[in-house]
Amino acid sequence: MTPGQVRIIGGMWRGRKIKVPDLPGLRPTPDRVRETLFNWLQPVIQGAHCLDLFAGSGALGFEALSRGAGHVVWVDQSRAVVNLLQEELQHFGANHAEVYLAKVPEQLHKPTQPFDIVFLDPPFQENLLVPCCFYLEEKAFLADNAYIYLEAKETISAESLPANWQLLKSQKAGQVAYHLAKRQSL
Repeated sequence: MTPGQVRIIGGMWRGRKIKVPDLPGLRPTPDRVRETLFNWLQPVIQGAHCLDLFAGSGALGFEALSRGAGHVVWVDQSRAVVNLLQEELQHFGANHAEVYLAKVPEQLHKPTQPFDIVFLDPPFQENLLVPCCFYLEEKAFLADNAYIYLEAKETISAESLPANWQLLKSQKAGQVAYHLAKRQSL
């Protein structure tokens, strides 16, 4: 496994690189998409409690911390990914972060506080995106007005998401459709 690299594009770690394991199906969110996403999240990222589910490269979580998120939790199903993320967290001296191995969604640890922002970018071929949305909603993982980033192979319709989620933004870049949803408290 030879790691590649992804560059952090904004915040205090701008320009620093994180290692990315060379694993089948792992596709870091492209720079252009990350830049757009974090422009969308800029008003709410400061101090936010974030979950980077299906962490992969960890780029979304590192970008969030770099831009002022209060805490980030990374979760991945690959031991190689988790080990590399733990190394990178030590290398960056990121104290307000944790990473753990889990089969998603059934092995997720119940958070001590609900997440303000969730990054959902599962492997496209596993069809886990929509089931994870409902799991996070039903198991009270989300803050009242949480923002949820969704990355998929195709555009997602609002009807496929939990009823109290509003699709705020949707764009496409190459092979990736990406969206920002907001949870409305019940």
